[in-house]
Amino acid sequence: MRVKAHSRYVRQSPYKVRRVLDLVRGLPVEEAEDVLRLTQRGAAVPISKTLKSAVANAEHNHALDAEDLYISEAFADEGPTLKRFRPRARGRATRIDKRTSHITIVVDDMSELDEEVN
Repeated sequence: MRVKAHSRYVRQSPYKVRRVLDLVRGLPVEEAEDVLRLTQRGAAVPISKTLKSAVANAEHNHALDAEDLYISEAFADEGPTLKRFRPRARGRATRIDKRTSHITIVVDDMSELDEEVN
């Protein structure tokens, strides 16, 4: 049973978020939480929250056991970009793009992974 969780409008660029998601994709949930706890990047906090939300969705809505879950998919899409301006020399201004991300984490039951292999 695939269960999803989304975090939208996270104020971090998708490039930075994807670097952390690559660390946890395919890991069991408990191991992924340990990796996120020890990762020294700002994106680890919203990813950890999204992962906890996906696990809570699986437990509450589908009666799955958290110990049997793994991260089957994890991706970050680009959200809307906030455009800001910064003053520059000689009366000019340059645009600063403040990027946002939409984080999606999909957890799946490990028993279904075993069935696919056989």
